[in-house]
Amino acid sequence: MIIGVDHIGIAVSDLDDAIRLYRDVLGLELEGVHLVKEQKVRVAFFSTGGETRIELLEPTESESFVAKFIEKRGESVHHIALRVRNIEVALEELKEKGLRLADEKSRVGAEGTKIAFIHPKSIRNVLIELCEKP
Repeated sequence: MIIGVDHIGIAVSDLDDAIRLYRDVLGLELEGVHLVKEQKVRVAFFSTGGETRIELLEPTESESFVAKFIEKRGESVHHIALRVRNIEVALEELKEKGLRLADEKSRVGAEGTKIAFIHPKSIRNVLIELCEKP
């Protein structure tokens, strides 16, 4: 079901400042910046030289899930995204295995990727995102 780790999402309060840090100081290649209106975030993706990328997430509204996360926990790792071949099948299998899903069906995220989240309460308080590339 799981193909690999797609990306690690990091919640930040200032995306432009974080981009400078990851690009100019760490030397990672900025792949692109996207506004995801549905999730009320602006995101930046960085190449790490392998298949796993870094995603920085900046909330665009104070009531967004990422804004509340930063308010509660500060800027830090927000989620781990696992790549799957068929997200709808993966969600059904995980539900059948007893996991609580934050998303019963996939939705469209950044770069047109199908995404869905597993509720962190059912997986040791780690927010796991499933993603299927277009």
